Amino acid sequence: YKSKMVLGTIIQAAAVGDEVEAGQAAFFGFMGIASALVFANLGASYGTAKSGVGIASMGVLKPELIFKSIVPVIMAGILGIYGLIISLLIYQKINRDSYTFFEGYKHLASGLCCGLSSLGAGLAIGIVGDA
Repeated sequence: YKSKMVLGTIIQAAAVGDEVEAGQAAFFGFMGIASALVFANLGASYGTAKSGVGIASMGVLKPELIFKSIVPVIMAGILGIYGLIISLLIYQKINRDSYTFFEGYKHLASGLCCGLSSLGAGLAIGIVGDA
């Protein structure tokens, strides 16, 4: 009886190990989602804030050019939408049953690429929009 109980415990431990491994792989995918959202929206918010300062100063100096100053705000706002789109695309690919570490790392890398490039673009848009 004890050998059956030990064997059952080993099988249960192996099954739990598989579930933990699948959860660990999905962690990297969800970190890709978070990276895309967080960094893209940081870039969008910085670009919008700095461009808003540029719009305010343009309204005082040359009020006739204020509508041209709105373009950087629109461009910065689109960066957050890019992060949202990439996050949704990654989320649709995460499957608990067949999700591998390779897919998790791939989704982490794509989330970081989208998020960090949007952050850099938001910084550049903010600097140009303020000038």
